[in-house]
Amino acid sequence: KVAATIKNHLWGILNAVVTASTNAIGESLNARIQKIKAMACGIRNRERFRRAILFHLGGLDLMPIGASYPTHTKP
Repeated sequence: KVAATIKNHLWGILNAVVTASTNAIGESLNARIQKIKAMACGIRNRERFRRAILFHLGGLDLMPIGASYPTHTKP
């Protein structure tokens, strides 16, 4: 049974050994998405859930260097 499993997955096993890669990045991303899902307390709208994921995991710089922000001015 073990030999059959190795035979069926030989290409993937060899690929993992040669490239020295794992699925750790994908698992980490999935864990972070699950955390967002738990914090969202059951977002019912799929688009809002998608936006929450993009906001938290998108890597946006919310305070870019050199950006000018309006100051308080009198009307």
